[in-house]
Amino acid sequence: MSEIPEGLKYTTEHEYLRQSDESGVYYVGITDYAQGELGDVVYVELPEPGDIFAPMETFGTIEAVKAVSDLYCPLAGEVVEVNEDLDADPALVNTNPYGDGWMIRLRVDDPRELEELLDADGYGAHIGE
Repeated sequence: MSEIPEGLKYTTEHEYLRQSDESGVYYVGITDYAQGELGDVVYVELPEPGDIFAPMETFGTIEAVKAVSDLYCPLAGEVVEVNEDLDADPALVNTNPYGDGWMIRLRVDDPRELEELLDADGYGAHIGE
């Protein structure tokens, strides 16, 4: 059974948003379910700070032993930071997806759009848990 923390927002494509200490800025990563489906992550390609994305636009890729998958930006916004620790240790996505395995910090254009994303119960229902 996958870990689905309360208080986060989720997409149907298995990304999450977690509020940072900075207003309007969220950590974005993939869910525990997604990393489990991918298997051992060996490489993560991320954007540059300052890059701007539309909702559900591809912002990078994640490569595991058995697959390469696109990463989708949950909401429109600007990347303010990327997790450079993933360059040296991409397996952080497997071992701690909601903590050290985050991928980007995103300043969202319109925080009201968070309401369109899934909560923990909605995401659990989406993945059948």
